[in-house]
Amino acid sequence: MRALTPQHDAQVVLIRRAMKIRHDWTPEEVRALHDLPLLDLVYRAQTVHRKTFGDNKVQLCSLLSIKTGGCSEDCAYCPQSARHDTGVKAEKLMPVQEVLASAQQAKDAGATRFCMGAAWREVKDGPQFDSVVEMVSGVRKLGLEACATLGMLNAEQAKKLKDAGLSAYNHNLDTSESNYANIITTRTYDDRLSTLRAVREAGISVCCGGIIGMGESIDHRCEMLCTLAAQDPHPESVPVNALVAVEGTPLQNLRRVDPIEMVRVIACARLMMPFSMVRLSAGRMEMSDEAQLLCMMAGANSIFFGDKLLTTGNPEYQHDMELLAKAGVTPLTPDAARAPQP
Repeated sequence: MRALTPQHDAQVVLIRRAMKIRHDWTPEEVRALHDLPLLDLVYRAQTVHRKTFGDNKVQLCSLLSIKTGGCSEDCAYCPQSARHDTGVKAEKLMPVQEVLASAQQAKDAGATRFCMGAAWREVKDGPQFDSVVEMVSGVRKLGLEACATLGMLNAEQAKKLKDAGLSAYNHNLDTSESNYANIITTRTYDDRLSTLRAVREAGISVCCGGIIGMGESIDHRCEMLCTLAAQDPHPESVPVNALVAVEGTPLQNLRRVDPIEMVRVIACARLMMPFSMVRLSAGRMEMSDEAQLLCMMAGANSIFFGDKLLTTGNPEYQHDMELLAKAGVTPLTPDAARAPQP
């Protein structure tokens, strides 16, 4: 990926005309892609990735839990649910200046996007939300993309975040609609889609992906990918997470996701949503260096770095930098951190 110049914008227009952007994928079509011989699938995905992004660059993103634990939701994977005994204690919202200090540290380490996560079921108007709006404004003033994940929100709240400069809002589907009730019962799939509509209508870019390894079938994964790609436009950011099974959650005894399963889902996401940033997210701690690089070959062009992803472990910063250097993969600079748009 490169900084967008007028010449590159023109190139993207030509690619867009030659590449059919689809929103009508069927689960059967996606399953046929998913089940291709692995090297064929990765080759196809890498070919599309080269056409749309052009080079060996990844965006470094940092994620901070600005309000940890005590969430009323019953998400089966989440150690921050008040319904699960995981040892995660409920904490108050972090002060604005502490969050901005963390954002500055992330920028100094090479991040171009700073993501703030609060363990809320939904955004509630009042002093805490006002503080988050102030955080967003402050992160943008540092020259970083600002992303937030705060639970459900309405159109008015989305507009306030947009006015503060919010770059993206993360609200994952988590799994397919047909599997959703096996993972979460305290909100509906339509609730998630409603929040995504509010984000899009406010003019904020959408960050929306899912989690694999929660006991779902491959067909469930293909169904989820179809729902992601059905959004028009496609989500600008698609995080692909592998379950981190935390003791005390209902999913604590599930096996670790085979990295090849991650590669297949990432490759399908790249083929279906060619202009989206596909983010290799939770689960990297359990992946070898080679598996992470294969995910990048399959189309992942963003990673989260730092010691934690909200409350779960993540590879150390120095190791990440050494891995990227060995592979000849270059972290994006702030002026090149915007994905080309179709």
